[in-house]
Amino acid sequence: MPTSINPSTVRPPFGTYSHGLVVDRPGRLLVTSGQLGTGLDDSVPEGVEAQAEMCFSNIAAILAEAGMRFDDVVRINAFVTRREHFAGYMAVRDRYIGDPPPASTLVIVSGFTRPEFLVEVEVTAVTSG
Repeated sequence: MPTSINPSTVRPPFGTYSHGLVVDRPGRLLVTSGQLGTGLDDSVPEGVEAQAEMCFSNIAAILAEAGMRFDDVVRINAFVTRREHFAGYMAVRDRYIGDPPPASTLVIVSGFTRPEFLVEVEVTAVTSG
């Protein structure tokens, strides 16, 4: 299991994440591409929470295909198109993250490949075996 690193000399995390994680084991590394809120039929739900749910659902499928779970995720990088999307994205993300919470970054960007996309999420996961 990764060890959470949150030094007392650094401001505590703003949310449910770790400043760093140490992985002291050999194992498998999974790095995902950014997942957008789109379904198999190319539909895009309205609203950042619905799109974030689709992003994390897609990530769950990728993790499962690799024999992993959200507890194996050590880093999340996420991108939203508006500052107002922060709370909705975080509400969804916090339902999925494992223990210990992964390192996490959220960046506000000007847009994605299609104007209806509001959020994109990528993860890095590590597991033994």
